[in-house]
Amino acid sequence: MRVIAGELRGRKLQSLPGKDVRPTSDKVKGALFNMIGPFFEGGRGLDLFAGTGSLGIEALSRGLDHVVFVDRHRPAIRIIHSNLRALGLEEKAEVHHNDAKTILPRLCAKGRLFDFVFLDPPYALGAAPLLWLHEAGEGQLLTKNGMVVLEHDARLDVPERVGTMEKVKNRRYGDTMLTVFLRT
Repeated sequence: MRVIAGELRGRKLQSLPGKDVRPTSDKVKGALFNMIGPFFEGGRGLDLFAGTGSLGIEALSRGLDHVVFVDRHRPAIRIIHSNLRALGLEEKAEVHHNDAKTILPRLCAKGRLFDFVFLDPPYALGAAPLLWLHEAGEGQLLTKNGMVVLEHDARLDVPERVGTMEKVKNRRYGDTMLTVFLRT
């Protein structure tokens, strides 16, 4: 696993061991950023279900100013910290050991705003993270024209609209689907 573009292109990332881990492939990661960017002139991101931190780190490499990483598994938190330290990104990141559903209302209550939210949950959760985002108040969490990218099982039927978020793009890559929502 590596950073595929931007300032840190080619740098390797540590991964989590085991069969329960489903890291985003380079092909899908490249497609994701081509759908929303591919490069940024600043901005803030939220990487929920961060795993190794690969999506948030890629976003930082491509120009985001700051990314908040959230994962509930301690081994993932250790890997995220290690990857950020190895790439010199600690000053541009915040790492939270927490559950996505729990932290969303807290971020809203603190007035945190994000230009991009990356959702790469376990496929078994389906579209539930979109509903959690809506319940937390996505209008208070996303900037005007903020984007949410959901990586999910291609067989999942994702709604066209959730709260203020409207589906604007989707692409299939084998068993994986990328769906982009825009705050309208």
